[in-house]
Amino acid sequence: MQLQFLGTGAGMPSKERNTSALALKLLEERGTVWLFDCGEATQHQILHTTIRPRKVEKIFITHLHGDHIFGLPGFLSSRSFLGGEDILTIYGPKGLKEWVTSSFNVSKTHLTYPIEYVEVQEGVVFEDEQFIVNAQLLEHVIPCYGYRVEQKPLQGELLIEKAKELGVPKGPLLGKLKNGEDITLEDGRTVYSRDVTAPPKKGFTITVLGDTKYCDSAIKLSENANIVVHEATFDHKTEHLAASYGHSTNVEAARVAKEANAGFLILNHISSRFLPHDLEDLLLEAKEIFPNSFIAHDFSHFEWKNSELLEDK
Repeated sequence: MQLQFLGTGAGMPSKERNTSALALKLLEERGTVWLFDCGEATQHQILHTTIRPRKVEKIFITHLHGDHIFGLPGFLSSRSFLGGEDILTIYGPKGLKEWVTSSFNVSKTHLTYPIEYVEVQEGVVFEDEQFIVNAQLLEHVIPCYGYRVEQKPLQGELLIEKAKELGVPKGPLLGKLKNGEDITLEDGRTVYSRDVTAPPKKGFTITVLGDTKYCDSAIKLSENANIVVHEATFDHKTEHLAASYGHSTNVEAARVAKEANAGFLILNHISSRFLPHDLEDLLLEAKEIFPNSFIAHDFSHFEWKNSELLEDK
């Protein structure tokens, strides 16, 4: 699993940061990309990455403020122009479908692929054999959701030597055992998958939070998550502004990660009031509370590997 930040700013775009968009790259897991929020010019940002718009399978919108949705009509149109044919599912609060379809109706835009809209409510919003996604309301000035993405346990690796000892020949029977199927050998003996495979491996959990004050919902969504992506629009010096605008500070984000017993924290949605030379202090303050903290920049790229979060420099 990989994460690529396409926009990490708050409110208006700046020279350093575009508006909100995060790509969860599940290329190894399912050959697709999930997008979280789609701020203005997200499609421009994608041009500077290896992401192919037609690979975007799902888009999760946290809330309907412009810096999180104004890039949708352009991106959806470009996905069509670039040969996208597979269905795309968009999850978001009530009103999102109306806004997107109105944009297309007025501009006479035609897409080459179908869109499925899912109006998000608290609870499970998606589940298949690989993943489950839960949503919960946060505390912002308009309805805003956080998403918890959990990868289901992975099939344990095949213990090939053990299988050979039991007389399993090379070929498709090994594949069946690896996939959890029991097999019958030519001599009539049954080889059980559980006897020749390692225990299932725990999948990863990532929590992506929208704009929010420090709140219990953020902690609950982040509980024991491997990675938490949390906004840090303000710092401790401007804490008095954070709550009134429905936002969090870097310190509050670190508290959420610590109280949730999370593995790693990525600070996101940084106000343009913070200049590049301010960012080291912003990160250090968070690390005093939660040492495993990172700060996201536009095009920051992270990889989850061997239970560690690695940032590509």
